[in-house]
Order: sequence, then C-alpha cells, then structure tokens
Amino acid sequence: MRELGQTGLAITPVGLGTWAIGGGGWAFGWGPQDDERSLKAIRRACELGISWIDTAPVYGTGHAEEVVRRGVAGLDPLPNIFTKVALRWKADRRITPSLKADSIREEVKASRQRLGLDTIDLVQVHWPDPEPDIEEGWRTLAELKDQGVVRHIGVSNFDVAQMERVAAIAPVETLQPPYSLVNSGAETEILPYARAHRIGVIVYSPMGCGLLTGTISAERVARMPSDDWRCRDPEFQEPRLSRHLALAHVLADIGKRHGGRSAAEVAIAWTLANPAVTGAIVGARSPEQVEGFAGAMSLHLTAEDLQQIQTFRTEHP
Repeated sequence: MRELGQTGLAITPVGLGTWAIGGGGWAFGWGPQDDERSLKAIRRACELGISWIDTAPVYGTGHAEEVVRRGVAGLDPLPNIFTKVALRWKADRRITPSLKADSIREEVKASRQRLGLDTIDLVQVHWPDPEPDIEEGWRTLAELKDQGVVRHIGVSNFDVAQMERVAAIAPVETLQPPYSLVNSGAETEILPYARAHRIGVIVYSPMGCGLLTGTISAERVARMPSDDWRCRDPEFQEPRLSRHLALAHVLADIGKRHGGRSAAEVAIAWTLANPAVTGAIVGARSPEQVEGFAGAMSLHLTAEDLQQIQTFRTEHP
C-alpha cells in the first residue's frame, strides 16, 4: 500500500480504470462493451486486492458509474471510489465543459446517485476547461468537501500554473496526469512539482491506451470499430505506431527476465518507478485483462531494466 499524498488514504499501486467499460456511442468511447464482462472485471480486480476504482460521469455518459455501483455491490469493505466533474452532456451525448458552481453541484449529486454513495472518496476536476472558471469550480469542490459530500478533492490534466492558482483557494490533494512511455511529458515539470508539494499522483493510461500491452498489432488497430476514439489518435497511426510496437517488444523481453511478466506489467511498473507516482490507473474490459496486469503491483524493475528502456527512448524519441 502507498500513501496518497496527504489525504490519509493508503492505496494499492494499481487501481482499476473504467473509461473503456463506459462503452461506445460517445466522442471518446472505446467501442461496444459487454456489461457482464465489465462486472466480472471489477469483481476480479477486487479479488486480486486492488483497492480503488477510478471512474468519471462522462465515461459512457453516466454508464460507467452505474456499472461500478453494480460491480461493487455487496463487497465488504468497499474499494475506494474516485470520480470526476467538469464534463457535461446533452441528449445527443455531445460533450461540453463546465466548471460553474451549480454545474459542479449537479454533477456530484448525480454521481452519488449513480454510484450509490452518500460520500465519494475523491472527486477530481477532469479538465481545466473553461480555464477562466477553474477557481470557481475548485472553490465549489472545496465547499462540498467541507460539507462532507466528498472526502478529498483533486485535479486531472492540470499544469503547474493551474495547480498553483487553485491551491491559493484550497490544497490540491491529488493529481491525475497522463503518464506512460508513450506520453511522458509530465515528468519534466508536473511530477516534480507534485512530489515537492506532497500531492498524491495517480497516473492514467500507463500502457499508452493499449499500445504497450504486447497484444496490439497494426492489423488489430485496422480492425478497431469506428466509434473507438483511438482510430483518430496519431499515436495509433504511422510512423508512431511502429515505434510503440517495437517498444512493446522491448518491454516483453524485460518481462521474461522477471519470470515471464507481460509487457503491460513492465509498462505499468515503469510509471510506478517514478518517485512522484503513487499509483497507476489501469483500464480493463474483462477479468482476463485484470489478471494480465495485476502483477505489476509487485514488479520492481532493476537499474538494468530501466537503462534498457531509457536507451530505447533515446534512440527512438
């Protein structure tokens, strides 16, 4: 277990992400998803000791939170549940950002209902958008924390200047940035800032949205459904795709030295080796996927492993 900043929460190094289990039909969906497989993935994660689940209202426009409620029903103790605010949708499922006070309160109320919780463990500002309103949104979350509606508050996708702006209102308890061997930009300024200010960091997409799992191929990318947002992402297109697939082979080779660990586990362990990172959010759409990455919680990469990865990064920026 790792201490999540100054929240007082102790969490496992890996948490279950629910972006994909929201299903398709919205701008950033991962294509169709079977709810029964999602429920089994949630239960399997809890069986394997994963102590927290990260979700958001916008994932499947409310659907992921409802699936999480069903997935954890009857569990004792319940895992920690983390969700977000700031992205709203209309009847046509088109997404619009809002950090207005009334909107934040409505979102938190709706999330509590969908999740079946009186108090949510952590609520995060999903995106700093619209940026002029981040102080209003943060002030509202701080008020909800004071009222006992949420236990802790954090931010996601904020840069250092934005964190400093809201920290003048209330402490930033947690940060959720993207961080992986596909997208490592956070290690330049954001992660050092979080470490210096004792902010708990839970990184998302540590496997590069599937690119570093060792199970992705150019053929599989070509077969992705049209409502899978990754079809439009430059990282899943050439020339970047070949770079990432080659890196996945390097990670798989490292995994073999650790008793046959998967490329996915090595990719996750690499993010956890950064001293600023508390935990990694890892998405799963099936219990088999959970079983494929849960071992990352106990995988410690050697100096040789890290150097091999760094050599690849230097040669293939």
